[in-house]
Amino acid sequence: MILGKIVFLINKVFLILALLTTVSCAMKPTADPHLNRLIAQKLMLDIRYYCADAKADENCTTPVTALPPALSQMLTDTGIGGVVLFANNLENTQQMLQLNYALQQAAQRGGHSPLFIAIDQEGGRVVRIPQNLATSFAGNMAIGATYKQYGTKYAQQSGEIFAKELLALGFNVNFAPTVDVNVNPLNPVINVRSYGEDANMVAQLGTVQMAAMQSQGMMATLKHFPGHGDTSVDSHTGLPRVDHALSQIENTDLLPFQYAIDNDAPAMIMTAHIQYPQLDNSEFIAKDGSKVILPATMSRAILTDLLRNKMGFKGVIATDALNMAGIAHYFDETEAVIQTFAAGSDIALMPIAIRSPANIAKVTALINDVAKAVRSGRLSRQEFERSAQRINHLKHQYNIAQFYMQPLEQAVVKASDILAAPQHRMVEQELADHAIVEIKNQGAYPLANKVKNILLSMPDTTKCMAFTLALKNRLSGANVNCLSLAHADKSANMTALKQADVVIAADISPDQSLAELGGMDDIVNWRQRAPKEQQITQQLALLQAAKAQQKTTIFVSLRTPYNTPQFAQYADAVLATFSYNLNKTEHMDDHGRMVIQYEGAIYNALADILTGRKTASGSLPVSVDWKN
Repeated sequence: MILGKIVFLINKVFLILALLTTVSCAMKPTADPHLNRLIAQKLMLDIRYYCADAKADENCTTPVTALPPALSQMLTDTGIGGVVLFANNLENTQQMLQLNYALQQAAQRGGHSPLFIAIDQEGGRVVRIPQNLATSFAGNMAIGATYKQYGTKYAQQSGEIFAKELLALGFNVNFAPTVDVNVNPLNPVINVRSYGEDANMVAQLGTVQMAAMQSQGMMATLKHFPGHGDTSVDSHTGLPRVDHALSQIENTDLLPFQYAIDNDAPAMIMTAHIQYPQLDNSEFIAKDGSKVILPATMSRAILTDLLRNKMGFKGVIATDALNMAGIAHYFDETEAVIQTFAAGSDIALMPIAIRSPANIAKVTALINDVAKAVRSGRLSRQEFERSAQRINHLKHQYNIAQFYMQPLEQAVVKASDILAAPQHRMVEQELADHAIVEIKNQGAYPLANKVKNILLSMPDTTKCMAFTLALKNRLSGANVNCLSLAHADKSANMTALKQADVVIAADISPDQSLAELGGMDDIVNWRQRAPKEQQITQQLALLQAAKAQQKTTIFVSLRTPYNTPQFAQYADAVLATFSYNLNKTEHMDDHGRMVIQYEGAIYNALADILTGRKTASGSLPVSVDWKN
């Protein structure tokens, strides 16, 4: 009897243990490789820097110009959907192709679909390919300055050339064009990257440039939705807010995006880390505990209800870089990805920094954390499937696997013929020639051959060299002396001024933003620049002194023309160029010495106009307040 009870109790204990084991196993998340692959395809990483022996918390600044084995294995193991490369990753034609081939081969080894390999090649101040290797163009506002006389000609030609050159290097996504309507003269991040302030003109030029890229097989990206044109804060360093009324949002900010959707088929649209209370005023609790209005990147009302459903966008929605302060200050890395996927983004761009071996594990952890959010019901499995289908469809539609099927050696030869081809450089020069706007000229130019001494005051030494070379090539016998604002010496300025017949001062306003420099990794150098006010004070003092000595004075705005009224009263002539791109060239002279020169299409165009060889034919694409 007692023995029977003991047996009964033992059996009961085993039964309870078995039930507990079953419940425990049921509570553990089951592995779902398919879901993990879906999530990985929705991530796009940057590999700008990597240090194989660095700790996770060290500041690594070693550029990735060849794919390290650890990063290659990460791509093979995880199936990440894409990467974005920066200027630091790009040195020469063969190196760029070898890197892009290695990236695609890493994905192929894991049985994954080809990678999106993206780049920011807008033209003007946002170009990543070395400018001596590829055609960069004067940028969007320069194209806007030609619109009155040439319509969409240069939008189309630049789009085609960008696509041909990028495709030849193995890139398949261009994060361009920018279709923000720049209605704020103080905009620190868009400004000259916009075609102008007229929404209809921006819509036409942006759609034509986008279509031209895509006609060549390059996926284009309209940015930054729902519009970054009226901000006074750079989303790299803060969270901008646009308080436009709904009617202005529809007729200005959204108009270029809607026009492109209605008239063509944008491959991608990039979100903006900007608050738009009239579109979505819902709040969230930031990681510091404060209440903040959702930025567009995190808003389902903006990305799904508006862009996807109301506006009818069928392509892929990619976020702007999630490491920017407009997001990173408020969300931790995992939460940012989950929130933007819940809002309706297809691709999370640069969600975590991969700078060392310790960071690589974070990629797998991120994928697992997002998978948990799907299994818990916070994120929709059905929406993930549809998102992955959009991504896969785009990759197949543009046949991105075709590129790296050709031998690398053959690709290098073809790319060398295509990059900066003579006919491409010719179009680049034509755009520069036709974009320059004459705002004022009271007989200051054409410069006659009798001019013997020209004093230039330029933002830095490289621009001194480029403009000096262009003028000397056109004014035989003229002495051109250039002062760099980076090495200002007031006494030297005044001494040089006494000998000058003509004084030409040039300014870049506003200063370069982080987007133009390359991204958040440049923020330390960006903050250490000389104050802009100091540069302006020096230029004004030089022009005032020149006027007092009855010298001929010319002012050149090398960026946006909003600051020209500040200088116009001291200048006999005022010109706007919208760009200051230049190329570095090296050659050996007859004595075996290495000679370094800087030149650029804009400086050639300026010199031609100032010497009377050509006429300034551009029109201002933005309004200038002459009351200031």
